Amino acid sequence: MKINWITRLKESLSKTACNLKSLIVNKKIDKNLYNELESDLLKADVGFETTQFLLSELKKIIYSKKLFNTEQVRNVLHNLLVNLLKSLEKPLIFKKCKPFVIMIVGVNGVGKTTTIGKLANYFKKRKKSVLLAACDTFRAAAYEQLLILGKYNDVPVISEKKITDPAAIAFNAINIAQKKNTDIVIVDTSGRLSTQSHLMRELKKIKKVIEKKIFELPYEIFLIIDGNTGQNTLSQIKEFSKILRITGLIITKLDGTTKGGILAAIAKKYSIPLYFIGIGEKIEDLQIFNAVDFVNALLNQN
Repeated sequence: MKINWITRLKESLSKTACNLKSLIVNKKIDKNLYNELESDLLKADVGFETTQFLLSELKKIIYSKKLFNTEQVRNVLHNLLVNLLKSLEKPLIFKKCKPFVIMIVGVNGVGKTTTIGKLANYFKKRKKSVLLAACDTFRAAAYEQLLILGKYNDVPVISEKKITDPAAIAFNAINIAQKKNTDIVIVDTSGRLSTQSHLMRELKKIKKVIEKKIFELPYEIFLIIDGNTGQNTLSQIKEFSKILRITGLIITKLDGTTKGGILAAIAKKYSIPLYFIGIGEKIEDLQIFNAVDFVNALLNQN
């Protein structure tokens, strides 16, 4: 599984890796190389601030260690990226109380509901009982989509067709989970933008209900972001963090993107853990984020 995942990860990040081409062939370490590397990092969506940080650190190490070829420079860049992205790498720890509630938030189209299905599969394989709460009452097909994913993963889906208040559905789902001693409740929510104030208020209401039901805040709030949106993910993290206590990130749709470098920009700006990355539509295409594996794929190294 590990080998297969790394192979799939390399395939998915191949377009981003092509953007980081300036260190593939041997060249002189000079101004031209730095200019090419700067351009390549920006094309990979590492972002201006993070690119300047990486180049500055790179130059310091090259000078201090008197490096003379681009293979050495490539190894230094690899280590710099790993050290940067390690700040995103953190294990998901389940607290002892039941249920452990995970609230899923994000803008429209990032793949929240699909990701919930993958999370349910991931947790079930680790012998956890799971219940899904269909709190996206805004999108007409959301409930039906969640039902299909629930059936596929053999996990119950809680929804109330007569109840349009997502907070009430979350309340009922946690009640049922407590009675059944369920390990994990995953709460789906409507996609929204920060400009949709009524929907953002709705998120706060759902959060408040969860807090009242489980007291000690043993829950996670995962923000789902789309890898294809590049630098726009930074503003999404900023806006949702104003409303909620975002405890973790999941990045989706990294397959075939040229913007895989956005993870470096996220790591430089935020200290929120990146728990999972998604590289495709298959149920197993969501895996725990590992900084070394990701950078190896990004730089096309073994």
